[in-house]
Amino acid sequence: MTQTNLARSAPQDETTWWRHAVIYQVYPRSFADNDGDGIGDLPGIASRLPYLAKLGVDAIWLSPFYRSPQHDGGYDVSDYRDVDPLFGTLADFDRMLAEAHRLGLRIIVDLVPNHTSTEHAWFREAVATLPGSAARQRYIFRDGKGKDGELPPNNWQSIFGGNAWSRAPGDSQWYLHLFDRSQPDLNWDHPEVRSDFEDVLRFWLDRGVDGFRVDVAHGLIKAEGLPDWAGQTSMVEGEEGAHSNNGPMWDQEGVHDVYRRWRQVLDEYDNDRMMVAEAWVHPPQRLARYVRADEMQQAFNFDYLLTHWDAQAFRDVVTRSLAVSAEVGAPTTWVMSNHDTVRHTSRYGLSVPGARPKGIDAAGEQPNEALGLRRARAAALLTLALPGSAYIYQGEELGLPEHTTLAAEHRQDPAFFRTSGEEIGRDGCRVPLPWQSAAPAFGFGPGTATWLPQPVSFARYAVDRQEGDAGSTLELYRAALRLRRQRDLGNGELVWRDAEPGVVAFANGGVHVVVNTNDHPVALPGGEVLVSSVPLDSGHMLPANSAVWLG
Repeated sequence: MTQTNLARSAPQDETTWWRHAVIYQVYPRSFADNDGDGIGDLPGIASRLPYLAKLGVDAIWLSPFYRSPQHDGGYDVSDYRDVDPLFGTLADFDRMLAEAHRLGLRIIVDLVPNHTSTEHAWFREAVATLPGSAARQRYIFRDGKGKDGELPPNNWQSIFGGNAWSRAPGDSQWYLHLFDRSQPDLNWDHPEVRSDFEDVLRFWLDRGVDGFRVDVAHGLIKAEGLPDWAGQTSMVEGEEGAHSNNGPMWDQEGVHDVYRRWRQVLDEYDNDRMMVAEAWVHPPQRLARYVRADEMQQAFNFDYLLTHWDAQAFRDVVTRSLAVSAEVGAPTTWVMSNHDTVRHTSRYGLSVPGARPKGIDAAGEQPNEALGLRRARAAALLTLALPGSAYIYQGEELGLPEHTTLAAEHRQDPAFFRTSGEEIGRDGCRVPLPWQSAAPAFGFGPGTATWLPQPVSFARYAVDRQEGDAGSTLELYRAALRLRRQRDLGNGELVWRDAEPGVVAFANGGVHVVVNTNDHPVALPGGEVLVSSVPLDSGHMLPANSAVWLG
């Protein structure tokens, strides 16, 4: 067979942990509830750390747990240096961190630098002072247009729908919020903003965290003069066209000055602390700029997340991603799902497999649950065999689907309300996890409460149903992660192999990976079966929508 070598994931230091790490995203309010209030918390996370260690991941990324009024799931931060009482205390965090480190798990925390909450002390001070005050300079306040300033300063639209400008009651000026009106954008041209966030970094680094996931990393700097822009931005998507992320509020050159300084702060600490960028930018060469040698270590590969269930599309995005990241000496960071997108288990079961709707409700197309899971299991073997780092969204290892019939009265995503329901929103992927199939709330907590209702179908995905079942998705992930570590696939080299249409085939670390995206079986090359996404009736054929690792 023809062999095509791609650049290694780690061309310089192959021992650097983040180059090959598998990182598990915990959405704290939905992972494990310790106190029975229906909302997950830090003691709940601590109690489940042995489960994550047994799964075989290297690190955990925690979505925000800071003090917040919770208008956007904690991404509206009112105090970056404290834990919201919903989740516990700083002492709880310290205990959880110590236990994670004891188990060999690193901890990455979410940092939200683009905006604060309207309840942050800075913003409360700003709206209590007159236009032109020093306090207002930390945010982006502007006079309105029109005779009496009654019109917004420009035509920018919010990510969550509607205008990106609001006025506090009785205020003559408008403030910018690229997200919800409860999330005013900071002015990153202000030296006090920059200085304070460096102190925030040190606050958590001093406590021992291993890194930061940087929210909206491409949005901190806005173009001078805040010019009008006719485009509309969408979360996660970064393609050209109607939903482009190349407007005057995105991916401005000045963001890189911020991250170069942050990298200097991280480099003051030992144990190789890291940053990963959530940056929805296009083309990939723009994303690579965030992971140059003196900036961040990782950036999420959203092009990969958005790839449809198609062999050539997978091959193209992998080839392009490895080549672009290799140009700057960085690893590629593979991701299939997160808290902002419909779970890939369900997306792969749609009529256009892999398409990304903005939420699914009972009125929308219902995915083929079994087919989606079958493809998701195969995609897991594809993803975990690739060189570089990989992220797992909580519940993905259980094959958990989207909650696609969540009623409107239970929804909490601000995007649902700001678009009057036109966007279904992200609640369906944030439903609390099922731990015990027969327990109240499926064992999420000691009581019956859950902040979002769980569908009855979650019972068959519960951890206790899957533990020890060789055919379960949980055991598939455990086996793949164990082999990935044993064969050092994250630090490996991808070699493409020739394959028939609809098949992805490559070698890495002595493992031959074959992924069949067709709806019919295909012939397999010889070799020992190391792990397969479905049972193999014979050693010569790979069934439809499945994958195998051969030794």
